[in-house]
Amino acid sequence: MLTRRFFDRFKKKESLKNRDDLGILVFENTSEVIQAERVLKKGGWPVRVMGPPPGLQTGCDLVIEFPLMERLHLQRLLTAVGIPPLEMVPVTDPLLKPVDLFHTKDFGLFLLVRAANMKITVEKKSLLIVNISGGGCPDVPYLASLMVGKTIYNTPRPCTMGHTLCGYALELALQEVERQCLP
Repeated sequence: MLTRRFFDRFKKKESLKNRDDLGILVFENTSEVIQAERVLKKGGWPVRVMGPPPGLQTGCDLVIEFPLMERLHLQRLLTAVGIPPLEMVPVTDPLLKPVDLFHTKDFGLFLLVRAANMKITVEKKSLLIVNISGGGCPDVPYLASLMVGKTIYNTPRPCTMGHTLCGYALELALQEVERQCLP
């Protein structure tokens, strides 16, 4: 049984590569998206937080992309933990494709990554965080004061220090910097 669950996880991860078999989970607010992502990733589901497509705006700035074949499983799981999605929409139309949250700009010596409304800039050689900007949430100056001047190896995690969409977006930006800069 344990071996089967191990191999099932690889099977699930493969399913996100086929863009025709995807759906998006729509929630009432960002807090629910963050909670749902944690639950689903903890369960080994291959999900990805994205920006909502232009054709589907509900007030929440985020949606979760998921393998459509797992729709019933995910709906049961999220309902059981008290986070039922408002909608589960198949991505069948180009206007329903979620928007990538990440934008990267390489300035030679520096790399800037934007996730949603938050930006983090690192010096590529030393991996030193040189700037954090964006947002507008009250915890952004606090997070910047904790992180700027530290390397990506020893900076505090924004997801544990911040409690807003900005903190969450900064965590995603830091993860993307790590993905691009670390071996």
